[in-house]
Amino acid sequence: MTNVASLGKALEQRFRCVRVPPARHVPSLEEDARNGLLSQPRSLPPKYFYDDHGSELFERICKTSEYYPTRTEDFLLQQHAQDIIRSTQPGKIFELGSGSSTKTQHLLDACNEIAHFPSYTAFDISERALLFGWETLSARYDWLEIDLFLGDYEAGFKNIPRQNGSRLVVFLGSTIGNFEQDRAIGFMNDLRANMSNSDRLLVGFDRVKDEHILNAAYNDKDGVTAAFNLNVLNVLNNELGANFDPDKFKHSANYDADKAQVEMHLVSACTHRVTFNTLATSIEIDAGESICT
Repeated sequence: MTNVASLGKALEQRFRCVRVPPARHVPSLEEDARNGLLSQPRSLPPKYFYDDHGSELFERICKTSEYYPTRTEDFLLQQHAQDIIRSTQPGKIFELGSGSSTKTQHLLDACNEIAHFPSYTAFDISERALLFGWETLSARYDWLEIDLFLGDYEAGFKNIPRQNGSRLVVFLGSTIGNFEQDRAIGFMNDLRANMSNSDRLLVGFDRVKDEHILNAAYNDKDGVTAAFNLNVLNVLNNELGANFDPDKFKHSANYDADKAQVEMHLVSACTHRVTFNTLATSIEIDAGESICT
């Protein structure tokens, strides 16, 4: 398999990967840890799940029998991709949080089948995912012009220069479900303010259903989601010089009917102290206390 270094060299020869600065302040992990872990109740934004190992674990989650959102969205895209392309007629497909652009291939396959050839822009925070997505798409679609934007798509979308022609803005993976309600509304308002009347938006989101189905999706029998959740402690250890012991925590995920969302927590199995070298502080976590992730 091609490594990231060689991909980066090839990318320099054929494409320019544009780093997009945020249009507003984006809290760092250090800031989020201070605000979320040094206060009560403890919490951490879900974006920190996705280091390289976390991204690999999420790919495995998507293949578990219990995790229905990925395969359901995949099926719907496969069934309706041609209708979507015919009805929107985009000059550009612009994907937010693209990852490695796996699901987008249904839309691009449909473009192939009906001889409609837009360009494609992938916008993601992971350079590794962008590079491997580019490798796959450039090999699969020889007609496709690809632009890669690296940065925080939520904070950076306003800094994308407007281009002529219509765009199909794509936001898949039920990612909108990770946002609190006010944040989701604000994000959608920002999108609308930066889209023209000829642009269209395709959003993937989950619907409320039987809570047993929802709870099972985030508590798979093989423990992949548990490992994914616990891995954020390794992120904190690596990035903030913390000394979390993942063995002292248990994964918990339950559907909250009042909020109409599944919440994941890391529940402490015992009372213990955690030190953050980068923050020059420590916290005591009680037995039964949880961190909302």
